[in-house]
Amino acid sequence: MIRCYEIASAEGIGSLVLNQRDHRTPGRGEVLVQVRASSINYRDLMMIEDPVPRGVRYPTVPNSDAAGDVIAVGPGVTAVKVGDRVATCFFQRWNSGTITSDGMNSALGGVLDGVLAEQVVLGEKGVIRFPEHLSYNEASTLPCAALTAWHALVEFADIQPGETVLLLGTGGVSIFALQFACMLGARPIVISSSDEKIQRARSMGAVGSVNYQTTPKWDERVMELTDGVGVDVVVEVGGAGTLERSVAATRVAGRIALIGVLAGGTMNPTMMMRKSIRLQGIYVGSHDMFKRMNEAISSDQMKPVIDQTFPFADAACAYYAMQRAEHLGKLVVAL
Repeated sequence: MIRCYEIASAEGIGSLVLNQRDHRTPGRGEVLVQVRASSINYRDLMMIEDPVPRGVRYPTVPNSDAAGDVIAVGPGVTAVKVGDRVATCFFQRWNSGTITSDGMNSALGGVLDGVLAEQVVLGEKGVIRFPEHLSYNEASTLPCAALTAWHALVEFADIQPGETVLLLGTGGVSIFALQFACMLGARPIVISSSDEKIQRARSMGAVGSVNYQTTPKWDERVMELTDGVGVDVVVEVGGAGTLERSVAATRVAGRIALIGVLAGGTMNPTMMMRKSIRLQGIYVGSHDMFKRMNEAISSDQMKPVIDQTFPFADAACAYYAMQRAEHLGKLVVAL
């Protein structure tokens, strides 16, 4: 038997229960992973807090992101071997190219059971070896937040040295985007409601910042910081509630990577058309993108930013911390 957390009902974090499931042997093309750490994304919290519109069945194991050791492989497995340290892939069946409907239906912690468990059985292309210099805790932060930021800045925006990037907030995706932007020679500008978080972001390489609580028209301040031109790229995690100001802060023919839905509201697309802005929805990334990202992380010896780590027995506390939104970077559950 293995221990795992399960979403038992639509009653929020209180419905998360620690249960036991039968041990599974990997079948053809599958691997068994001993989980060492699992990180929390906002999407994981939403699966627990608002599961009905997301089609969550009961019971479902939450979380898409984990790192651990391959401890057994099924027949025909060649991509990894026993003893490999691996991270999970958010989409189990998106190996390369553009996403397909089948790939969309292979997300961990949603359509498929997630990884907040002592052991998980996954497809051999549903895991990937992570950079050697990273710990399990650090590697567990890569599958969703890091790959989303990489997809946005590199695979979509093709960010170039000297270009300016606007980052909304200081959550997992935004902080990874800050690190990647600095790695690639770009100039990050960060907006946040916390002066303390702004100072930390600036210490990590942000060249400009705006407190959107004290400066509600933050798009105007961003324009000032870019000499009236606007930023080249926006990593947009707010959604409709912030998109209009993001468009206003973007240069003519700039790029916006639309990632999150944290802020409700509506948006008039007219200005986007007038400025010839390219808008792309970003939903994590493929196995091949993950491989390219890992190569860059290894080359740069980049380290993910972990705000807090929680023991497996106190996993619910990690979701409450996500609820409070006081963190900078990632929240991790260690097994």
